[in-house]
Formats: sequence, C-alpha cells, structure tokens
Amino acid sequence: MPNPDLLDTDRADRTALLLTGGGARAAYQVGCLRHIASVMPEFRPQILTGISAGAINAAHLAANTRDWQHSVDDLSKLWSNLDTEQVFCTDFGNLLWRMIKWGTRFASGGTLSSKDLKGMVDTTPLRHFLDRNLPHQRGQLSGVAENLADGWLDALAIITTNYTTGRSTAWVETQNEELWQRAQLRAVATRMTVQHVLASAALPIFFPAVALGNAWHGDGGVRLSAPLSPALHLGANRILAVSPRMRPVTQVPDHLPSYPAPAQIAGVMLNAVFLDLLDYDALQMSRINRLIEATGREEAEGMRKVDVMVLRPSRDVGVIAAQNEYRLPKAFRFFERGLSSREDQSADALSMVNFEPEYLKLLIELGEEDASRNSDAITAFLRGEACSVPIW
Repeated sequence: MPNPDLLDTDRADRTALLLTGGGARAAYQVGCLRHIASVMPEFRPQILTGISAGAINAAHLAANTRDWQHSVDDLSKLWSNLDTEQVFCTDFGNLLWRMIKWGTRFASGGTLSSKDLKGMVDTTPLRHFLDRNLPHQRGQLSGVAENLADGWLDALAIITTNYTTGRSTAWVETQNEELWQRAQLRAVATRMTVQHVLASAALPIFFPAVALGNAWHGDGGVRLSAPLSPALHLGANRILAVSPRMRPVTQVPDHLPSYPAPAQIAGVMLNAVFLDLLDYDALQMSRINRLIEATGREEAEGMRKVDVMVLRPSRDVGVIAAQNEYRLPKAFRFFERGLSSREDQSADALSMVNFEPEYLKLLIELGEEDASRNSDAITAFLRGEACSVPIW
C-alpha cells in the first residue's frame, strides 16, 4: 500500500520552504535565506511551512507583498531589532513573582495555585512586537491573501499542538479547498492571524499556551512526528528545510562528567522534540526516493518523488549561546544560572531563549556563511538540477 503522504496530487512543480523550531535559533534561518536571496533573487517558494519560532519567519515572508529579496531583507531587519526584553518580561520583580507562584503551586500540591499563571515567563512583549512587525488588520495577516491571489504563494501552513487532544494542527491558508485529515495531524483552513504565530512559537512550559478556538495550543514541534508531512500534503515535490541544529557528533568522554544540570537535560529534551525528528523524516524520504528510482514504479503505485535538502549549522549553536550568556539581562541570568552548570560548554536550552542582538547577529552571520559555502549545491537543487538528498 503506498504511503498516503506521497500520493500523486496532479499538481504543478512546487517548492516548499520548511522553517522549523528552536526559539532564538530561528535567526540562523534568516542568514541562510539572505544568501539565497542574494544569489537567486528570482526564487520564491510556493509553499511556506512554519513550526515553532519558524512560524514567525514563515508568516512574515508570506505576508510581505514585496519581491523576495526585499521580503528577506525586511525579515532580517525584524530579527536585528529584536532583544530579549521584547520577547518576555525580564525585570527582577516579574521573574521573582512568577518563581514564587510556581514554587507555591508545587509546595502546596496545587491547592494554592494561581489561575492566571500561564508559562514560566510573561510573553506580552512578544505579542506587542509581532503586532508591530507583522502586517495585519485586526489580527489577520493582511498580505497573505494578496500573495495567494497574485499566484506566487500557493499555501501558508503554521503548525501548533492542541494541548487538549494531544494532536498536531496544521492551520492552512490557501485557495485550494481540499485539505487532509490524519490521525496525528489535522488540517484546518483559516485566515492566518498573529494568534496562530504566537501559538506555534509558544515553547512548552516556558512560554504560555495560546487560545485558538475552543482549545489551548502550544509549540508546533511537540507532537509533529513528521515535519515534512504538511508540505507533502500541500503538493510540494521539492522541499528546502532549514534546521537550526548542528548534526550531532558522537563523542565518548574519557571520564565521567559531573551530574547533568537541569538546563542540560532540558536542552536534550528540547532538541529531541523540535529538531531530531526532521533528521529522521528526511532520512525516510531519502529511502523512499531511492526505492521509487530503483523500482521505476512511481506511476503504478501512485507515488511521487520528493527531493529534500536540509541546511544546518556548521557550528554548535549551543556553544555560541554559552559564550554569549553574559549578554542576557541580569535578572534572567541570575535565575538561569540556578538551573545550569558552569562546567557546561554548550547550552542548548539557553540557545533557544537568548534573544540578545549580538547573539542573534552571530547566528544570522553563521547561516549566511554556511549557505554561501554550499551555494552551488543549493542553487542547483532549487533549480531542479539536483535530485539527490543532501543533508548537512
């Protein structure tokens, strides 16, 4: 029986851009896109898929009515003007109050819990920042419908996790009325709003969930076991995915290190939730492509070949975050150090919540350098000249 994700939809050639999660790490994606826009100003993906913080980038690009190069430049300016205080409240009083509230909740077994306590931090600043920087009318992203009507954009999909059902939801704005329904991924046609972007970017526990309809929704990467799936369902036959995580390197220490700090454990868990599944999904797609090529039974089985390229950092972003930890606001750094260890050389959890301009600039520059280093392969892939599945 053919894989339902690969059924032929009789659609024209479509390239999808998949932007995954990772909080502040999404700045790396901006650098990659900056280089691509500089060498291929004519390139525009027909399908944009945003997961977690990648939803901010996908929504901004889909709502921008300027040409691609200017759209990417505008996105770069958005990240260049960002800092931690514009994402969540960092003053000592606010952080201390929330710490006390959470501690009281745990110590009392929930009997003294506060009903208005949603998330470890207050993300009201992020809501205001997106309201100022995403073009919208009464919350609805205003440029998406115009780009759909102009024909260059075929679909925008933003993924969230429904905390009530435990299922992933793909919120899709498209002119195509046929959407899919799967056991773990439900597609819902909608006019995209700032609320959808906030919900997808809501890091579990750390950021508060967002109400969409009659349910609370959070980070889109929590339950999405197949990150490539939304783009496949929307008819993509070529997918460029940008993962903000370096390929894991297996290293065997020569001695037993100290017991892992809570922040280190949290970093491993967040990587497993947001980033590792993309590697597995791309590997599976590579195997299916080789099977189709080997058997030559694409038409008979109703399947189609979908080429995938995954771009990823050449350096450990967690190490860069650890080196720039001192740039964080003092109050936040004080509480963060209580969960981390000074022996840690890499800080994966910190790399997702450090929105300081100097750190973001380093990530953007790294993305631009990595894309430049692989420029020939990327441009060949996007022009349909490469049919392999390079995964760096």
